[in-house]
Amino acid sequence: MRQVLVPLEGNSAQQQRALAEAIRIHRREGVPVYLLSVQTPVNGHVAGYFQPAELERLQNETGLEELAPACALLEAAGVPHRAVVRSGRRAETIAGTAQELGCDRIVLGSAQPGLGSQLFGSIQQQVSHLLEGSRGCYVITA
Repeated sequence: MRQVLVPLEGNSAQQQRALAEAIRIHRREGVPVYLLSVQTPVNGHVAGYFQPAELERLQNETGLEELAPACALLEAAGVPHRAVVRSGRRAETIAGTAQELGCDRIVLGSAQPGLGSQLFGSIQQQVSHLLEGSRGCYVITA
């Protein structure tokens, strides 16, 4: 099934470009869109103060709050979508979620290269590398 995954972080111009591209893809092909919020895992010391279910609930609420403006934009544009929240390392979680949900495209906003990108590669490069060898899923940079 053809589906698009749009991982979001904040409400920056690059995220707006990714959403605009997802809307264009939907209008052209009628595919549904998944919005993804990747929450940073809580370290063991802090996690010790919470029950696992409570920690998961808090991270899910935080992720859904982050995705709310994007959901509103897609609703206004008439794009069928679903909000998904996962916890983990960003690139691995994006690639794994795309495969889990059966998405054939991941739309990422282009980011300004920083020191982390120079040392480890951009998120786009990391996700593309993780998807190498898997069929049917590729990264689009908006």
